[in-house]
Amino acid sequence: MSETHTVKVRDRATGKQYTLKVPEDRYILHTAEQQGVELPFSCRNGACTTCAVKVVSGDIYQPEAVGLSLELRRQGYALLCVSYARSDLEVETQDEDEVYELQFGRYFAKGRVKAGLPLDED
Repeated sequence: MSETHTVKVRDRATGKQYTLKVPEDRYILHTAEQQGVELPFSCRNGACTTCAVKVVSGDIYQPEAVGLSLELRRQGYALLCVSYARSDLEVETQDEDEVYELQFGRYFAKGRVKAGLPLDED
């Protein structure tokens, strides 16, 4: 039996705050949906930034977050669709375009991408 953590999610777009009970072995987004909480998402496989959050406190594990650079992960960003709570957590949803710009803005229109995605440079 896995441990369960309390995850507080503040939705910046709506101003609402949700408190979830999330098993350590379940994705946070999927668990939120099972508990009737609708949060932003798109791809469900860690490849885009629609479900991006900023971790306010706590420990999150996201080994499949391929759509988020290591640098942004180090800065506390996470993708809820492929994230597991490793402690009680507090997170805040982010504007998808802001996260995308943080991640890719320095590359586009500057001719710095040689091959593949800029994420490969981490």
